[in-house]
Amino acid sequence: MKPSLRPVMVGLLGLAALVVTDLPSWAGATFPRAVQGAPLPTLADIIEPVIPAVVNIATSTRTQVLEHPLLSDPFFGQFFKQPPGGKAREQKSLGSGVVVDARKGIILTNQHVIGKADEITATLRDGRTVQARLIGVDPATDIAVIQVQAKNLQDVPLGDSDVLRVGDFVVAIGNPFGLGQTVTSGIVSALGRKGLGIKGYEDFIQTDASINPGNSGGALVNLRGELIGINTAILARGGGNVGIGFAIPVNMARQIMDQLLQYGDVRRGGLGIQAQDLTAELAEAFAIAVREGAVVAKVVSGSPGERAGLRRGDVIVRVNNHTVRGRGDLHNAIGLVRAGEQVQVEFVREGVTRTVNVVVAEPERQRSAGEQIDSRLEGAVLEAFEGTDKAEGIRVISVEENSPAWMIKLRAEDRILSLQKRPVNSFRELKAIMQKVKNKLLIGIRRGNENLLILVR
Repeated sequence: MKPSLRPVMVGLLGLAALVVTDLPSWAGATFPRAVQGAPLPTLADIIEPVIPAVVNIATSTRTQVLEHPLLSDPFFGQFFKQPPGGKAREQKSLGSGVVVDARKGIILTNQHVIGKADEITATLRDGRTVQARLIGVDPATDIAVIQVQAKNLQDVPLGDSDVLRVGDFVVAIGNPFGLGQTVTSGIVSALGRKGLGIKGYEDFIQTDASINPGNSGGALVNLRGELIGINTAILARGGGNVGIGFAIPVNMARQIMDQLLQYGDVRRGGLGIQAQDLTAELAEAFAIAVREGAVVAKVVSGSPGERAGLRRGDVIVRVNNHTVRGRGDLHNAIGLVRAGEQVQVEFVREGVTRTVNVVVAEPERQRSAGEQIDSRLEGAVLEAFEGTDKAEGIRVISVEENSPAWMIKLRAEDRILSLQKRPVNSFRELKAIMQKVKNKLLIGIRRGNENLLILVR
């Protein structure tokens, strides 16, 4: 069975057979050399100050549903007594969050934990339950910020996820299965995981992890008791544990949190270029020594990249202090920079390394009526971004009821991600595929927190 990725994070697989010979201290936590003559290391001194900073989050979402498809028809619907818009249904979910500013009551969690909740409550370690206010969410990174008004909160200090190494010991704290605070431990299995299809901006910490639904949004801490990640997803085969979990690095989470606190949303910038991974063949064709980087495939006219002098064929190898090994690294490095800020871009051209400063700008938005692309999209208004390093599909602005676009089940705020399992990020790509495929068109969309497939016959 093919593995599936689920945003339901993670407790960490317990440290087994840990051998300590002569270790008087470990990352600031003093271990006893022996208990009744037998060595017995413990993580308790590290965990105890952190546990009160991890809260349990419960959400409630009210949706309107129709009891029968015929009730959506104006003719049949008039014969049945039903509240306007359908019958109300309440959905509840559980997750975790981390207090990062006790004075202001600021809590970091996952966007998929919060979703479109009508009510958010946080249960503290001492048993208090308080209402939370949503500050902002960023679906592209799966980060959300909420705020509570409560006294005697305790926060966890933020660490530096950039200094993590594979093999570092880590501890996960969260609320798996709604059981309450649970602590598990493991190691960093890998760093910089991308291309998993979980979110738009991926740079995950991979760790050996149990499958613990409800741990999403919880804390991943190092042995100094510092927050180094927000637990967010697990890799599962049919719901069974395979020991692979993912956390958002705290440095990424901090950048997103700062923007959400300041603006209420994330104002991403772009260089106005499109890029691809540097391959061995391209490096040979360019006659350059570097073997990793992002090749500039297109520079949009009038864009920040063009104004800075970037050209097609340039190989970007670094942005500020971030090494660029491919298009994904470039996407993350630029996508987390606020529009209007300056970045230093290092690139290779004709074997010579050069550096330019570029002020990133908000990508240019383009809108189009659906019928201008394909008759099956008539009635929809679509939006795409020009000049992004890696776009996130095409947004559906609005859909007229009973129009062709409505009949193929497109809805406002859907995001078209793929056609025939091929990513689409521009109107040109969308139109080219739709013109070729007249029957059995498979449309991949993101609706809210779910990825869906629509088959158009």
